[in-house]
Amino acid sequence: MKIHRITETSSTNDLLRDAKYHHGDVVWAERQTAGRGQRGHTWISPEGENLTFSVLLEPRFLPVGEQFLLSEVVALALCDEFADLGIDARIKWTNDIYIGDRKVVGILIEHNYSGATLTRTIVGVGINVNQTVFDPQLPNPTSLALATKRSFRREEILDGFLSHLMIRYAALEQGNTALLQRDYHTRLYRLGESHCYRLPDGRLFDAVLEGVRPSGELLLRQDDGMLGEYLFKEVEFVLAR
Repeated sequence: MKIHRITETSSTNDLLRDAKYHHGDVVWAERQTAGRGQRGHTWISPEGENLTFSVLLEPRFLPVGEQFLLSEVVALALCDEFADLGIDARIKWTNDIYIGDRKVVGILIEHNYSGATLTRTIVGVGINVNQTVFDPQLPNPTSLALATKRSFRREEILDGFLSHLMIRYAALEQGNTALLQRDYHTRLYRLGESHCYRLPDGRLFDAVLEGVRPSGELLLRQDDGMLGEYLFKEVEFVLAR
C-alpha cells in the first residue's frame, strides 16, 4: 500500500477518484476543506491531532448486493487495531466506531459499479486520535487520547489499521464471509440491548438490536415481537446527551 501524505485537499475521497490512483493507495490529508461524513454532515478536524484519510479498493470480485460486507471489513479492521492498543471499541451501525457511548471514528464509503459487480470503492476514515477538546455542539465525541489518557503517533495508528484492513479484505476475497459476520456481530454496539430509535418522521420506539443482515439491514425487535429491518437513513439511534 502506498500512502500519499498531503497538507490540504477539499476531500480525500474526492481526490482518490483520479484514475492515477489504484488498489491500495491511501491519501492522508492534514486539512480537508470539504470533508464529508454520513448523512451529509461535515467532518472537521484540528490540524495535526487526528487522522483523516481515504483508501482506494478495487473489489471486482464482489457483487453489488454484497457491498455492505466491505463496511464490515473496514469496521472490523479499526476494531482490530484499537484492540491492539488495549481499547475495547464497538461498531455502531452503519459506519461509526464507538468507545463506550462516544464516537471515535466516522467512516464514509463510496462505490462505483460495472454491471453486477463493484469496480472501485473509496473508504474515507476520520479517527479522533489526540484531540482532547471538541466543539460543544457535537453530541458525543471522544478520542483515543481521551479514552486511554495518553497520546499516540498517528503514523503507527494508520499503519496498524492498514495491516488489519488487508487481512480482513483478504478474508472477504477468499469468501470467508461467515467469519466476518461472526466477528462483526461480536463487536456490534448495543447488540442484545433495548434502546430507543427514531424513524424519519420523528416517531420514537423501543427495540432490541438483534443483528445486521449481510446486505446491511439493521434488525430491531420491538416490544410487540415484530422484527423490523431497516436500511441506512430508515432509522437512527437515539443517544443520551
